[in-house]
Amino acid sequence: MDYTSIPKLGFGLMRLPMIGDEVDIEQSKKMADDFIAAGFNYFDTARGYINGLSERAVKPILSDRYPRESFILADKYSWWCIKDGDSESFFQSQLERTGAGYFDFYLLHAVDESNYEKYDALGAWAFGAAKKKEGLVRNFGFSFHGKADLLDKLLTEHPEVDFVQLQLNYIDWEDDGVQSRLCYETARKHGKGVLVMEPVKGGALAVLPEKAREILKAADENRTPASFALRFVASLDGIITVLSGMSNVAQAADNIATMSDFAPLSEKEADAVSAVAEILKNAPTVPCTACKYCTENCPMGIKIPSILRGAYNHYKSYENIDVAKARYNEAVGGAAAASSCIGCGACEEVCPQKLPIRALLEESATLFE
Repeated sequence: MDYTSIPKLGFGLMRLPMIGDEVDIEQSKKMADDFIAAGFNYFDTARGYINGLSERAVKPILSDRYPRESFILADKYSWWCIKDGDSESFFQSQLERTGAGYFDFYLLHAVDESNYEKYDALGAWAFGAAKKKEGLVRNFGFSFHGKADLLDKLLTEHPEVDFVQLQLNYIDWEDDGVQSRLCYETARKHGKGVLVMEPVKGGALAVLPEKAREILKAADENRTPASFALRFVASLDGIITVLSGMSNVAQAADNIATMSDFAPLSEKEADAVSAVAEILKNAPTVPCTACKYCTENCPMGIKIPSILRGAYNHYKSYENIDVAKARYNEAVGGAAAASSCIGCGACEEVCPQKLPIRALLEESATLFE
């Protein structure tokens, strides 16, 4: 496939609008129709998205309504979904759920240091290559969440893959944990096209602190923060398409407007994005190292590091209360809430960073509960 013919915006089907516990199919149809009418055609799904509902939504939204050759569909081989090593049954269930007949892009899902050997044990690389030979997969690759040295190893061992999907965005570009730039450069060194995921960092770069918003407005007052994030990654060489998870018609419209008349970042805009990245990096976050000494001593079983690093720090960086609340609920899970703190101070006695944990938990409870 000529990757240059693929429009630079892809529709991630992982945050579709919902009605209760079900996908809002009618609103999703409207979003897909608007997307296709604007000249875009790349859609991305996976078994794990929306508790399995994403794959099933492909059929009523796309396969039942559009000629198969008119849209591009990506699906994923997720090691944790393979029962008894039966890759074939899983693949056939994906074809059945989506009604697609074949997949234009097929990816080993979320490969990293913790699981790449599991893919090896399942024979996943050979399976993907075999499906490509059968014509049921047009392009075979993998999505990646690890470090650049592992990516280099995998691309060296598996030159047969056609592409790689990477987490790229301007806040993670120089991040030591995500290594966006290093991974991108590694993929390009191996001559692989790059699909982009998390360009807006799960929505975090769509809602920014006021100072950051003002910098972007000064560069172009007519563009949204999300549009700057999308254009940052779409401006890179070798990008196949930029995936954006869209959850309502307004988000889809903004993304479509940004990418319909795509222009790479100007020097002024690139400088603005760099300045915003510095603001976000220097936000007054809590220097929790997740050593978990505090949780070992907490009589209430509060997941203190998860709350502070996952929700509290996110809020301090981006001032996006809705996303921070979602991260808080995920961090707490079925465990004790921040408001469960009894103020005993056992956590603070063992904290190597000498953090005022009780006060931070009280603030977290006020913000997120």
